[in-house]
Amino acid sequence: MKVTLENKKGLNKNLKVFIDKKTMSTYMDEKYEEIKGTVNLKGFRPGKVPKEVLKRQFGKAIFGEVLDKVLKETSTKALEENKIKPAGQPKLDLKTYGEDKDLEYVLSVTELPKVEIKSIENIKFNDYIVKIDQNETDKRIKEIAKNQPNFKDAADGSKAKEGNLVIFDYTATVDDKPFKGGEGKNTQLTLGKDLFLKGFDKQLIGAVKGDEKIVEAVLPENFPEKELVNKKAKFKCLVTAVKNSEEVKIDDLFAKNLGAKDLNDLKSLISKQINDEYKNSLDRLAKNQILKEIETFKVDQIPENLIEEEVKILSKGMSDEDAKKSKKNFEEIAKKRIKVGLILNEFGEQNNIKVSEQELQAEVQKQVRMMPGQEKMVMDFYQKNPTALASLRGTVYEEKIISSIKEKAKGIKKEVSKEEAEKILKEAQSQDKDKIIKKNHETKKTVAKKSPSKSSKSKSSTKKLKKVSKK
Repeated sequence: MKVTLENKKGLNKNLKVFIDKKTMSTYMDEKYEEIKGTVNLKGFRPGKVPKEVLKRQFGKAIFGEVLDKVLKETSTKALEENKIKPAGQPKLDLKTYGEDKDLEYVLSVTELPKVEIKSIENIKFNDYIVKIDQNETDKRIKEIAKNQPNFKDAADGSKAKEGNLVIFDYTATVDDKPFKGGEGKNTQLTLGKDLFLKGFDKQLIGAVKGDEKIVEAVLPENFPEKELVNKKAKFKCLVTAVKNSEEVKIDDLFAKNLGAKDLNDLKSLISKQINDEYKNSLDRLAKNQILKEIETFKVDQIPENLIEEEVKILSKGMSDEDAKKSKKNFEEIAKKRIKVGLILNEFGEQNNIKVSEQELQAEVQKQVRMMPGQEKMVMDFYQKNPTALASLRGTVYEEKIISSIKEKAKGIKKEVSKEEAEKILKEAQSQDKDKIIKKNHETKKTVAKKSPSKSSKSKSSTKKLKKVSKK
């Protein structure tokens, strides 16, 4: 293979690739040998079909496969030998090709620019440490205890009232006929919450243990037996227990029921949980600070094809006219985004940052846990959508890069209380809202100033979107 660099214009390069016909014949012979053992032709024993016969029968198809393979292998090798990292998909122009011919083609590629990342070590950001007061931890534990059900049998003859737990067996009928799903044993209702059927538990108020009560209720829209939906049912209920709610005692046993070793361990776990809630949000602020500083880094050239693709992403959903008016602003935003992506990728490569399969699966499991009751749907989504999985890998990759940057950059340690953390986050949220309002106002002004006459038309289109940064 012979590779010649031609027409170098900035980041755009043309590579002329030449493979002589002898080498191409070798590739073809290898393919003929490969298929010879699998072809069955009348009059020939398996594996004994002559090459000339195979050529007559399958020559064009075999050449197509060989050409595709050679183009992939040689174009990749040509880029590697010339140390070119392509920005987007290279274009290939076949000049000479065919059986018993030399292969010559031109590979047109836009190269990723060289970026300098030494300045990353000088980035400054606020590295917050949240100090949680013990009172905050105790308050959270009390809230947990308050929501923990704790019922004990009421005294004999006690009448059920709101807040009591009533346990009962029932049989139900519609029009005096029993129906599927119309029986229940040891059914538990906390009176006043109305969680069974609308108006059901109110009719059990005043019941005592051993009572038989007839309760009437309308069967809901989601009742499994569709022919009974919205029909009034009679429930014959036998009350087997009435229980009073009692305040949960916060002690070692309570802590163990929540999975902790003892009460002190529970307090440590809850303190960490509260800390993490604020720390995660504050870490996002630190990440934004880092990305903002990276936006100021200098990159001499940014590939035009990447800018075009990013502008399409920003213009998605807009009318052609509005997209045209916003193009200049979008190009500036695109340049910043691409520049950040290039610098992060370069940092990731130079520091050998990679995402392992275990890390990716851990992130998938994290997404699964965030949607209780829909675990299978989430798993199926990632298993059936390689693009979504690749996007998730990209997210993990970026987070690993940011974490590594934090270790190398100049983090300003700041210990703050929970109240101070809330104030910082509230101010950041307020600033974000102000920026959005300002940006929307400026966009409206720009559109108003550049509003075309009725006869003017804009011709722009949007295509499928691609990722700008390599993950």
